[in-house]
Amino acid sequence: MGKGDRKTAKGKRFRHSFGKSRPKSKARKRKRAEKLAKKIIRDKNA
Repeated sequence: MGKGDRKTAKGKRFRHSFGKSRPKSKARKRKRAEKLAKKIIRDKNA
């Protein structure tokens, strides 16, 4: 179980990928969703 193992967090970090063992940050997802929502609202009002 090392860098080449795609199913471990260490392997995910090495490959710069995400999945079950290395989920993406929820705070980052929330921030992106808020930014997108603001853009949609701004476009509707324009």
